[in-house]
Amino acid sequence: MPLSKTHQEYWNKNLRMTAALLLIWFLTTFPVIWFVRDLNTLSFLGFPLGFYMAAQGSLIIYVAVVWFYARYMNKLDKKYGVAEE
Repeated sequence: MPLSKTHQEYWNKNLRMTAALLLIWFLTTFPVIWFVRDLNTLSFLGFPLGFYMAAQGSLIIYVAVVWFYARYMNKLDKKYGVAEE
């Protein structure tokens, strides 16, 4: 069954936002682990940066990504008339 133009537009925006947020997730996870020894030469709040990112920094970013996605999708759902009430 072919999708209508508005449904296709909604789905494309959803996929683009998901891809962008997954890229942020990837960049805060794998490069930090890969370069942890180099990052530990830098300091953040008195802690080595690699340690801080593993212990708290990446978790804060993950929560922000989830919060932003939920907020964005609620606005997108309302815009396209598919919001749950």
